[in-house]
Amino acid sequence: MKKNILIMLSVFAASLFSCDDEKGEYQDLLVARPLTISKTEFRESSVDVIEPQPIDESGKIYAYKDYIFVNDRYKGVHVIDNSNPTSPQKVSFIKIAGNVDISIKDDYLFADSLTDLVVLDISDVNNVEIVDWLEGVLGGGGFWLATEVQNIEWPQADVFDYEGVDFENDIIVGWETKMERRRVEETQPDVFFEDFATANEAGGDSGQGGSLARFKIVGDYLYVVDSHNINTFNISDLENPEEKEDVYAGFDIETIFNKDNHLFLGSMRGMYIYDITEPATPTFVSEFEHGTACDPVVVDGDYAYVTLRGGSFCGATESGLFIVDISNIETPELEVIYPMDEPYGLGVKDDQLFICDGSSGLKVYDKSDAPNIEQLNHFENIVTFDVIPMQEQLLMVGDGILYQYEYLENDIRLISQLPLN
Repeated sequence: MKKNILIMLSVFAASLFSCDDEKGEYQDLLVARPLTISKTEFRESSVDVIEPQPIDESGKIYAYKDYIFVNDRYKGVHVIDNSNPTSPQKVSFIKIAGNVDISIKDDYLFADSLTDLVVLDISDVNNVEIVDWLEGVLGGGGFWLATEVQNIEWPQADVFDYEGVDFENDIIVGWETKMERRRVEETQPDVFFEDFATANEAGGDSGQGGSLARFKIVGDYLYVVDSHNINTFNISDLENPEEKEDVYAGFDIETIFNKDNHLFLGSMRGMYIYDITEPATPTFVSEFEHGTACDPVVVDGDYAYVTLRGGSFCGATESGLFIVDISNIETPELEVIYPMDEPYGLGVKDDQLFICDGSSGLKVYDKSDAPNIEQLNHFENIVTFDVIPMQEQLLMVGDGILYQYEYLENDIRLISQLPLN
């Protein structure tokens, strides 16, 4: 008797689901739920100094005194002793969770940790100390940006379920997905996306970053760009940075470069120029627009050199080197375009221009007759990412290797390479 009842109930339940399916009200949906930790837990374990580590994904480079700092994207920075450029040595790894960029002045290192600004005393690189921590001052804060900075890959799913997530105090560290039977209307965009989608270095001893930098120290001020804003900090008291009002600069801001009293911002839409005569309040001067593409910029004399990388998420613009006349800072004008394959960082030193052209290698140009340039050398069969022209040698990172070159009269020569992985 019990067996017959169970069979009847099963048939009845199946008929209900069948009716629902026929009406299109229910279906099997892939549901994604975020795995989170609290911001407090994240910060308690986010900064540490450990033994040298293999690099996972080499990012930007920064030079300070006899040291080179190589970012390991979203993990921290590798510290390299470069007192002997022909034989650089790994020293340590400074773990900084969610880090992509740094800048240094007078032995104080400023770094991003997700949306926070961290200040570290690196006077002893083997005994780094946290001296200040400013919460949520970069990128406007927020749960959405934190997930993007960490490079947490968004899963393929029909529904994103954020029930029980504390948007003010949680950070996504991953996702859990499972198939569930839900109403069809639950595939519609959820509230989460609606809420958050709208949501010349001088004074002191500062270091030097590459053209892909988002951090820039100018005198007593630190400028940090996120995708929309210039975040400004007064660092005259290095242990206690003072946050100033953010300046909205546009969309898809990627890099920052300083020349004299101007900041040059590279974005996926163009180059924006800001005046910092009043350093606490950067003021818009002009812009140079181009098609959508990834866009770092360096400036020398009357010209801005802009590499545009098209393809993939960078946009449809063909890759190239754009040379822009900025002799009249208020009306920048395009002079010439030189084709490139997949350019990333670039740099200038005297009459030489260096371009990291991705898997096409490092290209060296004579720019003494700018905007006309002449190729001097092409280092092929290497992958290149970012470059820093130092006074005595050229630093370049790409594909997990740190390269160093010495300057020749009209060329450069490799003097060392250090595998980072």
